[in-house]
Amino acid sequence: MLGTLNGALAARAIRLDPADLTATAEGTNEVVDGIIKLTRIHVHYRLRIPAGTRETVDRALSRHRDKCPTAQSLAGAVAIDWTADVSEM
Repeated sequence: MLGTLNGALAARAIRLDPADLTATAEGTNEVVDGIIKLTRIHVHYRLRIPAGTRETVDRALSRHRDKCPTAQSLAGAVAIDWTADVSEM
């Protein structure tokens, strides 16, 4: 999802230094029918964005999961959500 978000920002002419766009991911495993399964992934982004781009960044954030090939491949099997801390430079 990080790559998809970065691509969405770049398509909107917002190019961030790698240090200004980071993510951590946490997976949740549960026992389902006696089998340990990955059931949830939570991604947390930290973005430092140029002043005046917040609306555009928020729009990219709101749509990126639906455009991510990996997230779409896991849809229905693994719940994926995200949060973001966004600060302007």
